[in-house]
Amino acid sequence: MFSNLNWDPSNQKCGGRKKTVSFSSMPSEKKISSASDCISFMQAGCELKKVRPNSRIYNRFFTLDTDLQALRWEPSKKDLEKAKLDISAIKEIRLGKNTETFRNNGLADQICEDCAFSILHGENYESLDLVANSADVANIWVSGLRYLVSRSKQPLDFIEGNQNTPRFMWLKTVFEAADVDGNGIMLEDTSVELIKQLNPTLKESKIRLKFKEIQKSKEKLTTRVTEEEFCEAFCELCTRPEVYFLLVQISKNKEYLDANDLMLFLEAEQGVTHITEDMCLDIIRRYELSEEGRQKGFLAIDGFTQYLLSPECDVFDPEQKNIAQDMTQPLSHYYINASHNTYLIEDQFRGPADINGYVRALKMGCRSIELDVSDGSDNEPILCNRNNMTTHLSFLSVIEVINKFAFVASEYPLILCLGNHCSVPQQKVMVQQMKKIFGNKLYTEAPLPSESYLPSPEKLKRMIIVKGKKLPSDTDILEGEVTDEDEEAEMSRRMSVDYNGEQKQVWLCRELSDLVSICQSVQYRDFELSMKSQNYWEICSFSETEASRIANEYPEDFVNYNKKFLSRIYPSAMRIDSSNLNPQDFWNCGCQIVAMNFQTPGPMMDLHTGWFLQNGGCGYVLRPSIMRDEVSYFSANTKGIVPGVSPLALHIKIISGQNFPKPKGACAKGDVIDPYVCIEIHGIPADCSEQRTKTVQQNSDNPIFDETFEFQVNLPELAMIRFVVLDDDYIGDEFIGQYTIPFECLQPGYRHVPLRSFVGDIMEHVTLFVHIAITNRSGGGKAQKRSLSVRMGKKVREYTMLRNIGLKTIDDIFKIAVHPLREAIDMRENMQNAIVSVKELCGLPPIASLKQCLLTLSSRLITGDNSPSVSLVMKDSFPYLEPLGAIPDVQKKMLAAYDLMIQESRFLIEMADTVQEKIVQCQKAGMEFHEELHNLGAKEGLKGRKLNKATESFAWNITVLKRAEKHQWLDTGI
Repeated sequence: MFSNLNWDPSNQKCGGRKKTVSFSSMPSEKKISSASDCISFMQAGCELKKVRPNSRIYNRFFTLDTDLQALRWEPSKKDLEKAKLDISAIKEIRLGKNTETFRNNGLADQICEDCAFSILHGENYESLDLVANSADVANIWVSGLRYLVSRSKQPLDFIEGNQNTPRFMWLKTVFEAADVDGNGIMLEDTSVELIKQLNPTLKESKIRLKFKEIQKSKEKLTTRVTEEEFCEAFCELCTRPEVYFLLVQISKNKEYLDANDLMLFLEAEQGVTHITEDMCLDIIRRYELSEEGRQKGFLAIDGFTQYLLSPECDVFDPEQKNIAQDMTQPLSHYYINASHNTYLIEDQFRGPADINGYVRALKMGCRSIELDVSDGSDNEPILCNRNNMTTHLSFLSVIEVINKFAFVASEYPLILCLGNHCSVPQQKVMVQQMKKIFGNKLYTEAPLPSESYLPSPEKLKRMIIVKGKKLPSDTDILEGEVTDEDEEAEMSRRMSVDYNGEQKQVWLCRELSDLVSICQSVQYRDFELSMKSQNYWEICSFSETEASRIANEYPEDFVNYNKKFLSRIYPSAMRIDSSNLNPQDFWNCGCQIVAMNFQTPGPMMDLHTGWFLQNGGCGYVLRPSIMRDEVSYFSANTKGIVPGVSPLALHIKIISGQNFPKPKGACAKGDVIDPYVCIEIHGIPADCSEQRTKTVQQNSDNPIFDETFEFQVNLPELAMIRFVVLDDDYIGDEFIGQYTIPFECLQPGYRHVPLRSFVGDIMEHVTLFVHIAITNRSGGGKAQKRSLSVRMGKKVREYTMLRNIGLKTIDDIFKIAVHPLREAIDMRENMQNAIVSVKELCGLPPIASLKQCLLTLSSRLITGDNSPSVSLVMKDSFPYLEPLGAIPDVQKKMLAAYDLMIQESRFLIEMADTVQEKIVQCQKAGMEFHEELHNLGAKEGLKGRKLNKATESFAWNITVLKRAEKHQWLDTGI
């Protein structure tokens, strides 16, 4: 999977005088926790690969001079004085493959992005391009060099004053407060307890081992701990190197953040808007551990770590923790959280009925639950598993629990899927009990034939809807025969050899029939018949097997059917172990009610639970507009770009893990684990993908992965990301934890992902540290290919094609839209390419935001005496940069790229409305023929498959043109 240039960070040993550095959290290993640690490592030296533009790569041993004035390498054909780089000549240090040398090197694709870095030096910004044997080592060199460059005038200060940093001053006050005798020493037990109070995630055994190491290195016989030893142990145990490197980067090489640093980090990296200095100071006051830091307004490494671990930096968008979607659309336009055999907490074959099944489901936001009701003794209806009659629940007790918990997790309507196997007398008892318990919560309003769609969740708030069979409304009979609603029994009969195609009939009383209003159960025949004669208030249930067949054979028809009607999918009767179907397969077809066995944990239930976390966990999720619009085209089996939807690039960097537990029931390997991370993308077939990190050996506390992955997502509204952590074991990889999140709920930037156990519970202090960026497809991709596409321009562009319908009158209208559509795409692509060029010249990766780009650009346009080399001039409300005198060629290139970006922006903004109007007019003109499409087709001799194809092509074209209504084509991914 990985090339020979992607080295394993565990293999960091070098021969001769080369030093070993490990970021493993094993107690016996030294970790980077300060700038001096980076400098010490660089002075000892290590092997780096030197990359040249001619596709050659050389192994060289790099060291930092003891006086911190120069960087040297060997062997070299040059003499020793030439094989060096003065620190004073360094202009900038870039992490990643962000120079022309990397972009043009033929082997660049084989080089790990996170292991590469470049040193720009001299007046012409020449680059020394290097590759470390791990991302950790690259971070040490980048952090150390940046620190030296920023302090080039007083390079020794940080070493001499290391004990006077804000962090050490705080730790001293903590120690002194605990040192009640004032002797400057304390018992080891007291020190251990003190560190555990400061960092509850640390194991006591690990802290004690660290103290023993320190004492052994100093050849001490006593176990009492000095202030210096306490500070040393805390820093080594509690400093996460990946957080330290981030802190140094965003603090401009200080070892703390001030309010301005934090504000830029939140705006440019975390995507937070409307942030103010006061808000940043408030964050500092709440998370900084030292009194001095809180008063002076700075955030040191420990406070910053706590902030990153807080709910404020959770990967889940806080807006989606509340109702964030339009709840006024018809019920059929939503996915609905649904359970199957709700009364079970074990398997459906032998499991007993349990009232807690309903409590659990309702607390999890379930909005569709099942009640299979049978005759009980003493004229009292019961619920039971008909494969296990030893335990049962009274119907009354079940509906009392339902009434109690119905609207605890969500105020939106609850659907009761009633499986009626009762005699008429006991049906009447059911009705009496439901009316008494539910009262006016029961929704029994008769649907209006004049309407075309179901009511909305908003209109049905706090209502209980009964789904079931109904007697004909045009007769006065008090009871009559209807088809049985026993799904499992029906499937068993269908699979039997003597099945004759007829359904079993049962008697239904008028009183129970009258409780059913807008969810009347009917039998599915075929789509053509349903679209002609099915009423909007009628609902069909499909077995998993039947629904899978329909989804494969008629994916477009299934989507169109679900625009108006509710579909309920239930698991196959063959799943006697209560395993779960994959809900994504049916969500892709627009099926609203996919019933899950809540009692069975695993990947499928993870998808279901993760999906319904969005929109405040209310149990209703609005489906994508392409699956709701009356005239639109979408196929669940699409293998490529979805018409009318802009693909996005998802960039995920798995940085590190925290406090991974040993898998339950794991084989005997001691306490150590070898973790790795899988990233799964679930969605339409074109989006489904999976990638994994390397395995980190024997590290559960803070394994460093530092690997970046990129995925193309064609339909973001239907995509989910599942992070899975596994223990790499020769017998079989074992589950550690997972987290599943809808794509639309991802927050960009540096985030902690809270991992869930196998049964779905959040595990305390167990997290993944990741970086997430989402860009337009053209803004992502590999650097070499991206540069090529910029040079080739229009030749490689993908234009969304309109389809020929075969009806000249309509085709002539759509032909008018072809040119403005191409104009729109050209404007967007030209704008994106101009932005990419500026990013490249700024040495930024494609995932960088425009704000980061402008901040970097401004820092490059400064002269040697810290005065600006350009002035900002507003021309027609657009910001142009003009040189104040002669400027170097490097700055000229940057100004030219910036000028082109402004020109393309201006052209796009000025022309957008005109192009949009042309597209919208074509779309409106086309829609005027929608009602007449079949008649026109018949006149032209189109029928059968040809007419269906014309209708499909018409919907495709309208879907493509509708993007213009919301300026979607203007999305440049910035």
